[in-house]
Amino acid sequence: MIEPVHLQNFFMSFFSAAMVILAGALYAMLFAWSRLHKQPRLMPLAYGAYAILFVSVLALAHATNLNGYWQILVVILLVGYLLAPHGIWHLCVGTHGAEHEGDRGSSDPLSTKT
Repeated sequence: MIEPVHLQNFFMSFFSAAMVILAGALYAMLFAWSRLHKQPRLMPLAYGAYAILFVSVLALAHATNLNGYWQILVVILLVGYLLAPHGIWHLCVGTHGAEHEGDRGSSDPLSTKT
């Protein structure tokens, strides 16, 4: 059974949970912006946000007493969140790439011709 959060760990759990939300959103936003607008210089910033997310999730797991197999699950979820945007991007490009074959010169990869 999982132990409740100790009172001395409450601030750490609150702060790390907030950082998980912010860093996760920043990672997804920077990743998408980098790919959509073809700005590869933003990708290191996205991975920096992921590093913050990684540390925050591990701190949250420690503060909330997630031990044993829960730690393995946390690491699996972190690997999944690292790889999911890549898979989703390739899926979207593969699915919608044929729609934009004649639109190679457009600066907006999601624009449609009318």
